[in-house]
Amino acid sequence: MIKAVVFDFDGLILDTETPWYDAFSEIYKEHGAELPIELWGLGVGTSSEHFDPYAYLAECTGSEVDKKQIDELFWVKHGKLMESEKVRPGVVEYLRDARKLGLRIGLASSSPRSWIEKYLRQHGLFEWFEVIKTADDVSRIKPDPELYTAAAAELGVKPEEAVAFEDSPNGTRAAKSAGMYCVIVPNRLTSMLTFDEYDLRISSMAELPLAEVMGRFGN
Repeated sequence: MIKAVVFDFDGLILDTETPWYDAFSEIYKEHGAELPIELWGLGVGTSSEHFDPYAYLAECTGSEVDKKQIDELFWVKHGKLMESEKVRPGVVEYLRDARKLGLRIGLASSSPRSWIEKYLRQHGLFEWFEVIKTADDVSRIKPDPELYTAAAAELGVKPEEAVAFEDSPNGTRAAKSAGMYCVIVPNRLTSMLTFDEYDLRISSMAELPLAEVMGRFGN
């Protein structure tokens, strides 16, 4: 029986990921280079050790890049793009329905807590989550399962009693490795990436009521 739901944050609740790619892609174009989405996707939902956009830009241009200058430019561009981003469709309804169904509600993200809390509070979502596990709480982030196993432990459920909601291949690998069911809800960016094992794919949380999703897992 499913007793908990655990949500990713970036790209799932709020699409911060597509603006990340768009901002860096724009910078690449300004340097006369292209940023392949397949390479960028290696780092989505995890750390830059899987793909370093600064090093790849230097490789493409054949010259050193000023990381600090590019970083400053990136955050300006990303901030502007984020001004138009809203909570993804169906998220609030899923949180409300999870509470109505008596499910524990957690969050597991590879991002720092300060980043997540800022946006959760900004969009009035922070109070929905009983447990929030971030990069600050673990030694290994996704695709390692530690974030999900830690969230399950604090929620007081076994991993197999929880359903994770993810938008990226790295996050999905983490959830499945932890032993959870995993529903993927790709965003504009990650819908173009290749996913491994998962239990259900939906285009949006507005596509299928949470009760029906839970019904597919025996609830």
